[in-house]
Amino acid sequence: KKTHHKPYNPNPIVLHTKEECAKMTMNEKRLLRASSITLYYFVAAVVVATVLLTFESGVSAVDRSKFHTCDQVEFCKRHRNDLHRPARFFLGDNANVHATENTVTASVVKRSENSKGVTIDTPFTLTITAYQHGILRLQLDEQKPLKPRYVVPDVIEESLKLDEIKLDGQSLSVTFGNSNRNKAVFTANPLRIDLYDNDDLVLSVNERGLLKYETLHPEPAQAEEPKAEADPLYVSESELQEITGEKEEPVENGESIGMDVTFVGAAEVYGIPEHAIDMALKSTRKSPSENNEVIRNPYRLWNLDVFEYELDETMALYGAVPLMIGHSLNGGNPKTVGVFWLNAAETWIDVADADGGKGKLTHWLSESGTIDVWFLMGPTPLEIFEQYAAMTGTTPLPPVFAISYHQCRWNYKDEEDVRAVDATFDEHNIPYDVLWLDIEHTDGKRYFTWDNNKFATPKNMLENVDSKGRKMVTIVDPHIKKDSNYYIYSEAQSQGHFIKNSDSNEYEGWCWPGASAYPDFTSAEVRKWWSSQFAYDKYKGSSPNLFIWNDMNEPSVFNGPEVTMQKESLHLNGWRHRDVHNVYGMHYHRATFEGLLNRNPGQNIRPFVLSRAFYAGSQKYGAIWTGDNAAQWSHLNVATPMLMSLGLAGITFSGADVGGFFGNPDVNLLTRWYQAGAFYPFFRAHAHLDAKRREPWLFGEPYTTIIRDAIRTRYALLPYFYTQFYNHSLTGTPVLRPLWVEFPTDEKTFAMNEQFMVGNALLVRPIVEDNVDQQTVYLPSSTIWYDYYTSRAYGGAPYHTFKTPLDRVLAFQRGGTILPRKDRARRSSTQMLEDPYTLVVGPDLNGFAEGEVYMDDGTTHDYRTGVYLRRKFTFTTTRTSAGTQSTLACSALHYNSNKYTAANTVERVIVQQVSKEPKQVLLRSSSNRGVDKLLAWDYVPEPVG
Repeated sequence: KKTHHKPYNPNPIVLHTKEECAKMTMNEKRLLRASSITLYYFVAAVVVATVLLTFESGVSAVDRSKFHTCDQVEFCKRHRNDLHRPARFFLGDNANVHATENTVTASVVKRSENSKGVTIDTPFTLTITAYQHGILRLQLDEQKPLKPRYVVPDVIEESLKLDEIKLDGQSLSVTFGNSNRNKAVFTANPLRIDLYDNDDLVLSVNERGLLKYETLHPEPAQAEEPKAEADPLYVSESELQEITGEKEEPVENGESIGMDVTFVGAAEVYGIPEHAIDMALKSTRKSPSENNEVIRNPYRLWNLDVFEYELDETMALYGAVPLMIGHSLNGGNPKTVGVFWLNAAETWIDVADADGGKGKLTHWLSESGTIDVWFLMGPTPLEIFEQYAAMTGTTPLPPVFAISYHQCRWNYKDEEDVRAVDATFDEHNIPYDVLWLDIEHTDGKRYFTWDNNKFATPKNMLENVDSKGRKMVTIVDPHIKKDSNYYIYSEAQSQGHFIKNSDSNEYEGWCWPGASAYPDFTSAEVRKWWSSQFAYDKYKGSSPNLFIWNDMNEPSVFNGPEVTMQKESLHLNGWRHRDVHNVYGMHYHRATFEGLLNRNPGQNIRPFVLSRAFYAGSQKYGAIWTGDNAAQWSHLNVATPMLMSLGLAGITFSGADVGGFFGNPDVNLLTRWYQAGAFYPFFRAHAHLDAKRREPWLFGEPYTTIIRDAIRTRYALLPYFYTQFYNHSLTGTPVLRPLWVEFPTDEKTFAMNEQFMVGNALLVRPIVEDNVDQQTVYLPSSTIWYDYYTSRAYGGAPYHTFKTPLDRVLAFQRGGTILPRKDRARRSSTQMLEDPYTLVVGPDLNGFAEGEVYMDDGTTHDYRTGVYLRRKFTFTTTRTSAGTQSTLACSALHYNSNKYTAANTVERVIVQQVSKEPKQVLLRSSSNRGVDKLLAWDYVPEPVG
């Protein structure tokens, strides 16, 4: 790749140590700054060149030295090392407790001592608010802050409704939730809050006295320093840090916050993605009886561009959702609760076992912002999902093509390459829906443009794939090439849309185009401007079947600290980047989503946008993937817990790059990854620029056939996946979910990483090791299970061992369910729209099963006005002395007054576990005027052995 160098001064360079810099006078530092500017630019160019070359050559693992540990972050170190101090917060003698129908407020005092031992009382306001669905919000903020603190906007849904709260002033407690089943009890001194569900203690706040709220104090008066405009050699604090290498951390007179929350009785805690680690969160410290000994770094939430990330690590990755869910068996009456820490600054979370195995201890700390914590009282997993969905929204029903198979690499070279790949899928009878173009399709990394030599006629290219019902995706990143002749840059600059340095000049960072500026997507005005760029008359060459991929939106800055933006950069609303960092990528994703929504008349075509960075609420704007993984078996293995964690935190439309982004997978790994990926909510193969081509047919037989079968499995199951996405849009229940969600009393599922459920009916156990001859699968013994591919039934003991040749996929249908499928092979999902259905009935031990299917046009928002069909199927069995009669009935879950008419029929019903051949099969329908119609059938006895 090209590297971009700024001019540098060839004069001799004098290097100074940090210690030497610390001893310098301010004037010496100014002079150092003047002579260091050229060195800084030279180093920046070298850094960018190194980064680009690293990407090209393929480094074996992430460079950990670029990313901070807790001990290198001052506020994290302060909080983490301060576990044994006395509590400082209490309800004052005159707490001024006030209650309204929905809210209780009280005055809280923070008592501290200054360096001279003088006691200082700082007044705070505690606000407790109840919301419907069993949600309680706790806010704590200074009454007289030196400057305002950032409260995260645009995440909580405006539709979230308040609920009644009742204050008992005598016992200092409040009741809330359905039938007042929830209660919060306050202890005045030290301040503590205990939350109960039906008299069961489930959460304790500040039980360990770790509540900490740093406050700013006026700086001592100092001699006036020369202003920048009066002294050209003036050195700002941020510039001095740049020169000396000092960290950007605030002094103890800071703004950090921290609080401990105990999940009482929880066997495991989950969530807080994104980390490449187990679904059930590992402890980062030992229990209090073991002196809270440090095991590993806390889980970090700070969106970063970490390519080829390490596994089994708590280090930050591309996204951050500060939601943690705890689950306990609770003596056979399981309880599930959640804690949502609404903060966009750098955040760390410690996890430890409580003494005696009586729950999980957590410690939350953030660099700035306010304490704004939401408690989700459950008490079931499904109610947790409903509560979180009410707070932050759900994924809108995707277009059907978006949940089909996507083919991507960095980069398909030109229009002829696109045409050849598209045609070769057809030659091999492999369905696919979307072909992707990475950064090389642009004119010099100028987004919204095309390389006129390689992609000279993009509309013709798009029309060709559209003729088969297929789509394309182009990448659009947030860094804007600094080029006055580039219309996106010149427009944004003239309208003041770019983030500023701490000195209020335009921020410049380095990314794929070289020198780049970054629009401030936290601004509604900037988002509106950005959205307008997707109009067909502005994005030349685009068309309705072109959709968008947002990458590098953490934001990634190659020459920035930790490969991201300086914390002291200024956003247009005056907030520092440190305050808003984790929501930047979400707002970028949102602006792109709104652009695709607005480009069509009536806003009636469903957008599709993939994003790498995310925050709570990102699910409302499209899909997420797990970033730059590697072509290694270990990365295939970790994909399952990562996707389960994302789903638990509301990000259900997610997937991992099939085959691994970095490196070259061997053919067994690639094949196994396709078999697993066919069950991911987002199913895309992707590869690095330097990776060898790996389209599904390139490895010959038997691999082409096995991969084709895996992809066709996904297409056959599209009706089931589509129905699950529809249900998620209503309830927030994840499409891909851990087993414990479906089996909340089965302790063996609580920490299970290797298996997952798709909806409530399919259990999948991916093969994640090479040359595995057999694999054990855990099938909960509370029901019967059917092999998805052979229909053989399994029950009894939960552990079953299966032979696993390369073409064997371990997927099982749960007894008591009915799966809708479309079994006709087509080129794309668009061509399947009116295909008939197959219903696969898996009776439970009582001969009962049920399922549903949702259908609409697969493309528009008409379903929001009732233009869809939703049908429920129920299978019952009646046994008498005369014999056994089974009935499959269909009923409507939605009456649409004929708004949507479907040409689809049910062409086949497969009933599993039928012990004897039936005497007859009849169709009884009102359309037959009461005359039963005799149907044909085949009977296949279950294989023996």
